[in-house]
Amino acid sequence: MNVLGIETSCDETAAAVVSEGRLVRSSVVSSQVDLHARYGGVVPEIAGRAHVELLVPVVEEAMARAGLERPDAVAATYGPGLVGSLLVGLSAAKGLAMSWDVPFVGVNHLEGHLFAPVIEEPGLEWPLVVLLVSGGHTLLVEAAAPGRYRLLGQTIDDAAGEAFDKVARFLGLGYPGGPAIDRVSKDGDRGAFTFPRAMLDEGYDFSFSGIKTAVVRTVEREPSAATADVAAAFQDAVVDVLLTKSARAVRAVGAKGLCLGGGVAANSLLRRRAPEVVAVPTYLPSLAMCTDNAAMVAAAGSFRLAKDGPSPLSLAADPNLFLEFEPELEP
Repeated sequence: MNVLGIETSCDETAAAVVSEGRLVRSSVVSSQVDLHARYGGVVPEIAGRAHVELLVPVVEEAMARAGLERPDAVAATYGPGLVGSLLVGLSAAKGLAMSWDVPFVGVNHLEGHLFAPVIEEPGLEWPLVVLLVSGGHTLLVEAAAPGRYRLLGQTIDDAAGEAFDKVARFLGLGYPGGPAIDRVSKDGDRGAFTFPRAMLDEGYDFSFSGIKTAVVRTVEREPSAATADVAAAFQDAVVDVLLTKSARAVRAVGAKGLCLGGGVAANSLLRRRAPEVVAVPTYLPSLAMCTDNAAMVAAAGSFRLAKDGPSPLSLAADPNLFLEFEPELEP
């Protein structure tokens, strides 16, 4: 089965064709980074308009690369995300499904990220712990099997990616903040400053609000501090918290592997240190699978279509959508 996936939850206009739930036949992503960089973050109105302009050519290119005139189903993200952006992709997917007379299936963007490892690692052994870190979400999830999830921990304030963006903006490094901090940190001394590791020894929840304040106070106190040193110390603290809690979760769950997902999973320090800290195989998605893309949406859509059947065409965009979790999972 060939599933066309469409992703427009934020500022990436993406379409992809995936066969049999994991074989990527095409994946096209049109980034809006340049449109939003001057504002230091995503502007919802601009993002929505850009999706309207870009979606049709992106879908056409994905279908052409896959060598298809008609898919067997169309999947699209219906949440969470920016409601205006979600509506563009969701409406287009419904219209295409109707015109092609094929099933439509709505996909949870978060579940899409959980399916990125399935695409690239066919030999995954379950259960897994998934660390999902992006600009909007920081979650630790136990995945007993595809579609069976238990929430272990989440951020109680800012997501890790949001902290990267805000600190980068304060340091004058521009947008997006994650790649900027990662880049300048390579020339910095991460031991120059010691920033707080909030809730490091407390369960699986995260807090990144305090570390932003600590960075601001440090620079105000030491205005001559090297930006590279501040960035490197900040990045080290965030990565330390993420991996300490991930390793704790892996041990508690008895997981057979740790998967990283989301935009922050592209961070070079996180990727380098994860296999050193966690005593099980660590699955690092390719950089293309870290950021928002439609291949993960198509893969998750294939699974949901087989498990639950088509979604109704009345399915609405849900900007606050969360994952469905099972309170108890069998060991």
